[in-house]
Amino acid sequence: MILSDASIRERAQNEGMIEPFVEAQRREGCISYGLSSYGYDARVADEFKIFTNVDSATVDPKDFAANSFVDRQTDVCIIPPNSFALARTVEYFRIPRDLLVICLGKSTYARCGIIVNVTPLEPGWEGHVTLEFSNTTPLPAKVYANEGACQFLFLQGDRPCETSYADRSGKYMGQRGVTLPKL
Repeated sequence: MILSDASIRERAQNEGMIEPFVEAQRREGCISYGLSSYGYDARVADEFKIFTNVDSATVDPKDFAANSFVDRQTDVCIIPPNSFALARTVEYFRIPRDLLVICLGKSTYARCGIIVNVTPLEPGWEGHVTLEFSNTTPLPAKVYANEGACQFLFLQGDRPCETSYADRSGKYMGQRGVTLPKL
């Protein structure tokens, strides 16, 4: 079952599932964010790690070189052609044991060749969500801080899971800020 706006609101307010929580969708002059019919559109914060390959490094998920990124705090992040940037949500999520959360990119970005990727938020996980923006175009692309970046859909299980992400002491538990790959 997917949670409706009323259920998401109730769990955000009573359980602190999303903080800060924007109760209605905001769209005036920006890429929309906030509560929608069956999801929540999260905002991207103003902290970015923009991929650069000045050292001709090899991308290795088991040994990722932090110096492959340039850090920027900005209202508009410019991602180089055929590159990507890491960011994080403004919102901090606390996922209950009976929910699995999946994320889809905003159509506004997708229609510009900017793909947002996020892995599922597992039951019991909490933290800022690290977002990956891929610029699939041959041109520089803009991402706007404090505006909508992606939509989270909350799927309720038939009962709470036996073992949560927190129970397993998952390596990305409680992350704050933009978090690089860990082994």
